[in-house]
Amino acid sequence: MKTIEKIEQSFTDNVKEYVEQVYATVKKRNPHESEFHQAVKEVFDSLVPVLAKNPHYIKQAILERIVEPERVISFRVPWVDDQGNVQVNRGFRVQFNSAIGPYKGGLRFHPSVNASIIKFLGFEQIYKNSLTGQPIGGGKGGADFDPKGKSDAEIMRFTQSFMSELSKYIGPDIDVPAGDIGVGAREIGYMFGQYKKMRGGFEAGVLTGKGLGYGGSLARTEATGYGTVYFVEEMLKDQNLSFKGSTVVVSGSGNVSIYAIEKAMQLGAKVLACSDSTGYVYDKNGIDLSTVKRLKEVENKRISEYVNEHPEAHYVEGCSGIWTIPCDIALPCATQNEIDAHSAELLVSNGVKAIGEGANMPSTLEAVEIFLKNKVLFAPAKAANAGGVSVSALEMAQNSARLAWTFEEVDAKLHDIMKNIYNESMKAAQEYGAPGNLVVGANIAGFVKVADAMIAQGII
Repeated sequence: MKTIEKIEQSFTDNVKEYVEQVYATVKKRNPHESEFHQAVKEVFDSLVPVLAKNPHYIKQAILERIVEPERVISFRVPWVDDQGNVQVNRGFRVQFNSAIGPYKGGLRFHPSVNASIIKFLGFEQIYKNSLTGQPIGGGKGGADFDPKGKSDAEIMRFTQSFMSELSKYIGPDIDVPAGDIGVGAREIGYMFGQYKKMRGGFEAGVLTGKGLGYGGSLARTEATGYGTVYFVEEMLKDQNLSFKGSTVVVSGSGNVSIYAIEKAMQLGAKVLACSDSTGYVYDKNGIDLSTVKRLKEVENKRISEYVNEHPEAHYVEGCSGIWTIPCDIALPCATQNEIDAHSAELLVSNGVKAIGEGANMPSTLEAVEIFLKNKVLFAPAKAANAGGVSVSALEMAQNSARLAWTFEEVDAKLHDIMKNIYNESMKAAQEYGAPGNLVVGANIAGFVKVADAMIAQGII
């Protein structure tokens, strides 16, 4: 018996060495792309038991193939500002993997956008989209353009220029972009109009996140925030916990954050704080969501304005301090790597019970390790953040069928999808020797479906 165990351990060690070699190659081929390296390592660390149990994945070089995008597109985006000056930005689209469906993933307009960030987001999207159970592959895109401070006319001219180039590479059965940071209904509308003009036809399925009047889906606005809370709700239930009576801190005050706050409140939680890129507000009486919605969705003001209407609340400059607030549940919904090891230690020492990642990879690898080590319930982004793309896929289905579902129908389907993601992730974690570890479970559940499809379609 000991001999068999030694043989199995030796094989596992060989698999670990193989995974480390592939990861080293990724770093060598993609120098200075730290966000992409982080995303790959997080997935690879989970896959050793899968590869040990299914060595045909190694023989078929699935890891080597899955880390290489099928296509990387970088292009110039020239446009004219309101002063008549010519400006130039850089656009990206990474079409990462189409094994289970057309590329699907958002467009991000933000000064920080570069190849590394787009590749990290696209790589994550492969597994996230697989987990939804919908027939969609992984992609991502964007530009280093900052919509803040720009007029509607400037944003229209930029998005039209951006779509003039992007339109060559997308389509309802090829690649279906959506919104992300800096890309909302306004930007999607301008891009859809430009695509329609260039193509000479109304192809509703080419973009998701569209306005309700021209092929959009009800509940799409709420989907990512609601989906995060639905996933965390399932995680809490398994430990006889709930949102009811719990205190919650939510970073961000954009689309994801607002609707995570809304759903958490509907489930009986008290949300104590939220933030934007300048700082955070803490309200011991509970955040007034109507004020936040008006400030951010209607008036486009800073969260600091909240205290003018709620003098009992406190505003603090700087974002990271939000994690010093004691809470039962933390929902990071702002941006990548917003929770580092120090913030994770603070959350743990203040008694946090659960983390639900509403943003893409908002916790560093060190922070995740701290949460898992301290047995904090942890819902990783590629699972908990999948609500948005799930409803995007439902929007595609409605466009294909030339019909529209009610809010209640879409919300019910979203709720079921998030429950299924949770159950599949837990099942995979159990099967591969990491019971309760949703990081491992989500990575494995997402990977196996894509890997099997890649093998079935041959070496392409």
